[in-house]
Amino acid sequence: MKRIRLRFFAACALLCLTTPALAQGTAAYRAAVEKRLAPWLTELRADALARGVTAETFDSAMKGVKVDWKLPDLAPPDLGEGQPQRPKAEVSKRQKQQAEFDRPARYFPKKGMTFVTKLGRDNLGKWKDTLTAIEEKYGVEKHVVLAIWGRETAYGRAKLPYYAVRALATQAFIGRRQEKFREELLIALEILQEGHVTPRRMKSSWAGAMGHTQFLPSDFRKYAVDFNGDGKRDIWGTIPDALASTANFLSKNGWKTGKAWGYEVRLPDGFDCTLEGLPNARTIQEWVDLGITRTFDREFIGERLKEKTHLVAPAGTLGPAFLVLDNFEVFRAYNKADLYALYVGHVADRILFAGNFEGGWSRVQSFSRNEMRRLQTTLVKNGYEVGKIDGLIGSLTRSALGKWQKKLGHKVTCYPPRSLLKLTDPLPEQGNSG
Repeated sequence: MKRIRLRFFAACALLCLTTPALAQGTAAYRAAVEKRLAPWLTELRADALARGVTAETFDSAMKGVKVDWKLPDLAPPDLGEGQPQRPKAEVSKRQKQQAEFDRPARYFPKKGMTFVTKLGRDNLGKWKDTLTAIEEKYGVEKHVVLAIWGRETAYGRAKLPYYAVRALATQAFIGRRQEKFREELLIALEILQEGHVTPRRMKSSWAGAMGHTQFLPSDFRKYAVDFNGDGKRDIWGTIPDALASTANFLSKNGWKTGKAWGYEVRLPDGFDCTLEGLPNARTIQEWVDLGITRTFDREFIGERLKEKTHLVAPAGTLGPAFLVLDNFEVFRAYNKADLYALYVGHVADRILFAGNFEGGWSRVQSFSRNEMRRLQTTLVKNGYEVGKIDGLIGSLTRSALGKWQKKLGHKVTCYPPRSLLKLTDPLPEQGNSG
């Protein structure tokens, strides 16, 4: 026991000695990075002015803007020889584990679904006239617009904690996707220049998604509308503008009025889950011929049997399955994750009439986005098609995983166990060179 105590106190002493040194190293590194911010902002200012942003607007928007080191998804640079070294902690824990990347069951909590459905119905009554006018103009049903509002900010209850310009500036300066966010930042400055919102009210998520229904600045530029006619496209404080802008987004991305987004289905025993995904699209009649049936003992009849659909099973054989139509892909234009599209489609249905899914979720293991990138990279090396290597467990990736499981002689579920990570190589350390 005495020896254990001595080891414990020795470890504590070592921690006390190393922690201040680590903190000093981090502080020195961050200070060196921040020295590069001023010249970077000077270049940005020139670009903004060339795009019609006035010096007054730029200086007001950027007043006091500093690097927000608390943001996820950053890739701080390696500063090179003679400069403070980048601490490993600056790149090892930056990837935010968004809900769309976690276990599918956690995306559909029963109490949460009941709550968001109730609020959706409440807001359907509260905003009925506005939603009716939006539906008449854009052809997007009331419950569909409400479902997106509910997912994005819980009908305005979720407060956006970030100043959009600072969040975008940080991502553009040292984020993983600097080019993308630099353009988003410049558009945000143009939005301020046009007077749609003040800097103080330009609140966003950590990634710069703004307002009640979470538009990036580029989405605002393409789709935001002034629905109440006050001369401003105010998606932060004017709910009719926010909801109409969402409907305009869906409409311009191909929403089909009066059509379903998809149907929950039952897969027969032994069904080949690698048939998931858009490349395997078939008519419903063809799926029925393969043994697929509707849930809750409903039937596909009449013209529905001719509808072209593809299979989506977000947990492979370990959760509910769906045949989805074109409107599902419109939801994915809003957010490319399958879970997001299923969520808003399901909430829209529940606001009108529906309850829970029939199929239950088995307990599956979760992966960080970088871990899923490792799996996708390995799948591609082995000749399988996953689409973009983006860390998302989408239909193509799940189908490829099923094919790999077949080749390895593993149980085919089209959803990965963590044991598969042993067959992958680590990704190279992410970060930007000086």
